[in-house]
Amino acid sequence: MPPSLKQKLSDFLIEKKVLTPETLEQALQKQKEKGGRLSPILIEMGVVSEKDLVALLSENLGIPPVDLSRFEIDPAMAKVISREIAYHYEIVPISKIGDTVTIAIADPLNLFAAEEIKALTGLEIRPTIATEVDIRGALRKLYDQSMQQAIEDVVKRIKQTTKDKVELVEAEEGEAIGSEELLRLTQGAPVVQVTNLVLEEACRLRASDILIEPMQDTVRIRYRVDGILKTGTAPPRTMHEAVVSRIKVMSNMDIAERRLPQDGRFKMKLQEREIDFRVSTVPSSFGEKVALRVLDKSQAPLNLDGLGFEEKPLEDMKKASLRPYGMILVCGPTGSGKTTTLYSILKYVDSPEKNIVTVEDPVEFQLEGINQVTARTDIGLTYAAALRSILRQDPDIIMVGEIRDFETVDVGIKAALTGHLVLSTLHTTTACGAVVRLLNMGVEPFLITSAVTLACSQRLLRKLCSACRKPYRLDAALAGRLGLPFDPKEEVKFYRGAGCSQCFGTGYSGRMGVMETLPLTPRIRELVLNRARESELLAEAKKEGLVTLREDALSKAREGKTSLEEVFRVT
Repeated sequence: MPPSLKQKLSDFLIEKKVLTPETLEQALQKQKEKGGRLSPILIEMGVVSEKDLVALLSENLGIPPVDLSRFEIDPAMAKVISREIAYHYEIVPISKIGDTVTIAIADPLNLFAAEEIKALTGLEIRPTIATEVDIRGALRKLYDQSMQQAIEDVVKRIKQTTKDKVELVEAEEGEAIGSEELLRLTQGAPVVQVTNLVLEEACRLRASDILIEPMQDTVRIRYRVDGILKTGTAPPRTMHEAVVSRIKVMSNMDIAERRLPQDGRFKMKLQEREIDFRVSTVPSSFGEKVALRVLDKSQAPLNLDGLGFEEKPLEDMKKASLRPYGMILVCGPTGSGKTTTLYSILKYVDSPEKNIVTVEDPVEFQLEGINQVTARTDIGLTYAAALRSILRQDPDIIMVGEIRDFETVDVGIKAALTGHLVLSTLHTTTACGAVVRLLNMGVEPFLITSAVTLACSQRLLRKLCSACRKPYRLDAALAGRLGLPFDPKEEVKFYRGAGCSQCFGTGYSGRMGVMETLPLTPRIRELVLNRARESELLAEAKKEGLVTLREDALSKAREGKTSLEEVFRVT
């Protein structure tokens, strides 16, 4: 953005009494620290709403505003400007008359966008201004529905093309397609196209996992989006082996081995983001089932303050992580975000003066400046064996992916007692249950009270879509069924998602963490030494200020961040 235009906008906002010189100085300082445009920083600071800013920009620059939420865009516009350019500059082509295309843009001061689009398309550009929220929703609706259509078109074309039918037909029962033939099929255009479209669809949906499951007569493809499985368009059954083999080739796996499970990983650049895929195959009754974990760093901010935790658990966690030694345990079921929390703690405490080593099975994200070891049980490199070796590597902080057995917890507790900060996960449902689980594993109570400084339990709640959430008032009957207090004089609103193009009709977009923390205070330690039951630990912890997962989740529902249905589903 040219400085003169930026100054002109600043002056205009001050003239309109939207900004004061002091607020502008603060905003410019934040812009200097974070980078990026000034407009989102002003919105984030609460100086001006996005809609008001669009109106002010329109008045200042003489560019008309447009409400994309009420605008029906012709799907043919997706061919006028490519998806990559539209997403890169956050612009939406909305109409074309002759050689002039009208676009909606959130940043009309970005002169380079208009010039580059003009150079690439040879068209004249007529800009209009829209909010970023509306732009993103329109982009998904226009381009991403086209991607779903592309999958369907490729599948339809393959079914109709005799040549492809012959080439991709499976072997008769009792026979096996040779590895050379499979390798040839994996390089064919239809197989490459379908595989790439499935991976792109996962990124579009912000999925965490892809499941490719062979059935007797069909193939089922499912995407896990915000913790919920969603069925997608699948290729014909005859393509299953070729698609699986294509993924194996990309992951450097053995395409000839179809009787044993295999693991691998690969990287791809999709939608201008570098995505890691972790691949697991397992033989099933009708062929190999493939599970791909989608690891997108841009979707997982490794920042404790950005995980959505409330002030008290966040403070407990930061306090425990800044101690020079001790053990922090993060608990919860599979897929509850435990590893992301541990990585965020590592990023929080990381500094050049500290030697941080992790042992994981497998390594999820590569963290710069941190030594990460992959456990390999098949060759004897178990968690416990890796831990013993790590302790000879002069570590300050150790992260153990998971405590599965007594041997691992024994080495981990001894490491915590000898001056190391140890982070790990445990499969229990509550923070108090973590202490009881250690006792059940055979750890002596005096070792737990000496080593463990904090036990946490967490879950992931789906966030309501800000574009389509609607308020409603809780009635007495529903409050009674849910066991919630009801006061007819109190105006308590809850929210539900109606479903829109931005959230793919689900009413939810993204997830946030809820957490309960149990610091091992003197009174809690006393109860642990006496082998107290989980209920006794919970009662005492509540007296000391523990906020349970349910209570944390309900407070988020009252704030309009999530729905009551989601609270009761997760907690």
